[in-house]
This record gives sequence, structure tokens and C-alpha cells, in this order.
Amino acid sequence: MTSIAIIGPGAIGGTVAAWLAQNPALDITVCARTPLDDIRVETPGGVITAKPTVLTDPAKATPVDWVMVATKTYDVEATKPWLDQLVAQGTRVAIIQNGVEHVRLFEHLVPAEQLVPVIINLPAARHAPGRITQSRHGLIWVPAGENGDALVALFAHTEIEAAADADFATRAWVKLCGNCGAIVPALTLRATGPVWSDELEDIVRGLAEECAAVGRAEGAAIPQAVIDGVVDNARNAAEGSIVGSIHADRLAGHQMEIDARNGVIVRLGEKHGIPTPMNRLLVTLLGASGSPWVSH
Repeated sequence: MTSIAIIGPGAIGGTVAAWLAQNPALDITVCARTPLDDIRVETPGGVITAKPTVLTDPAKATPVDWVMVATKTYDVEATKPWLDQLVAQGTRVAIIQNGVEHVRLFEHLVPAEQLVPVIINLPAARHAPGRITQSRHGLIWVPAGENGDALVALFAHTEIEAAADADFATRAWVKLCGNCGAIVPALTLRATGPVWSDELEDIVRGLAEECAAVGRAEGAAIPQAVIDGVVDNARNAAEGSIVGSIHADRLAGHQMEIDARNGVIVRLGEKHGIPTPMNRLLVTLLGASGSPWVSH
């Protein structure tokens, strides 16, 4: 039996845990801040439930075959007590987080060769501990190779489609291009579609173009169609829709992943000598909005 510990049973971590728990060949443990009795996920195909082992004290954890980290990027250091107990020499650690710096954020905690960066597209919302609604089927991408193939195999019996990609960097940066425009509704607290204008299009397009330029400098292949798609999605965003997790986090008064979503574009732009004025401006404004964020 393969043992898997999932750190962070929020919307993503809880949904992943529930789906993996449907396979009796997998032994699932959830590492949480607060106790929960079970996990119930309303999926597009019906309700699934799981009753994994739940730990709230890292001292009670023991090494497992896999650790899946599904925390926010600003909570990396908070995972250390869990990783210290869960990770042994052969343990693989899957990092299911936003952004493009999965390995950089964790390589001081776990040897880089044991880390598996994960890009996930899994629309889900948590309503209470262990109570989640998944609105669409999920997709996962990992780097091609032995570790990536092993992670893909874990999801073979789920409705989350997992695949290994030989050009993982492009996959990660394409997703970041799609995510970076979400800083606009996080600032305005309303969807972009109903207030769309040429000026707003210039802002959204500028964010995506800067992201693509930095991504290309980092080795990603990002076609113009990706940028056009970001603009089209923003133009068509309906009133009442929450466009991105930083929008939802700001509404809830939670800390936001601004650095992982837009700050990284500014930082890596500086590294490559690429101007990123639109991302820099909006990061500064959102940082000054009174909502907490983390700068590296």
C-alpha cells in the first residue's frame, strides 16, 4: 500500500485527498491545523466522501511514500514541522501551489531531487472544514520523468486527469499568464467584463504581455494566443464572478498570494532586465490596499 500525506486540506488539498482516498490501495493522511471528521466533496459527477487519518500534531507523523503540499505559497515555512517528520530518504514531495517557483520555495526544506512541482487546474471552493464544492473536473501537470510518472499513476483511478509534460516550464508560465490578470478584479472588487473599456484592456494586456516576456526569458514558449486569451477571458467575465483566488482571499480578509501571482513577474523581470511597469504598479497598489501580502 502506498502512503500519502496531504498538508493543507483546503479546497485543493481536500479535493485531492478525497479523490485519492477512493482508491483502497492508497493510505491517505491529512495534516491539518484543526480536526475534521471526514471530507465530503460535491463533484460534477456526484458527491464523494473520504475518512482519512487526520493529524493536527506534526510530532505524531511518521515517514510516508508521498507528501503533497497544498498550502498557500506564503505558508511554506509552516510546513517544515510536518516535512521534518514525514519525509525520509525515499519520500517524494509534490508541491501543489500557484506560481512558477515550486522548487525554489522548498529546496531548503527537502532535497531538490525529491521535489515534484505540480500545476493544477481544479476549480473548487471550501465552505467549511472538510466540505468542498468542485465545479469542474481537474487537470494536473508534472514534469516528465520518473517522479512525474509516479505521481501521474497515483491519479489513475480518479477523475482528476494527470499528465507528465516534457516542457513543464511552459505549462507553468502559461498558467501564470492566465492568472496574472486576476489582480485587476482583486483591486476593484468586481468583475472586469461589466466595466470593460479600451483602457482596462490596455492594463490586462500589459500584465499578460509582461508575464509572457519574462516567461520566455525563463525558457517558456508562450504564443501570442495565450495573451489574447487572457484578454478575452477578462472581457467576458460576468458580474458576480470571483476571478481568481486573490480576489476571493481579499473579500474574505485573508492574506493574498500576490508575490506568487504578480510579484514574481516583477522580480524575475529585474533579473532579466525586462521592464514590468504594469505588474509593478498593481502589486504596489494592492499591497497598499490594507490587505496583507508577503514580499520576498
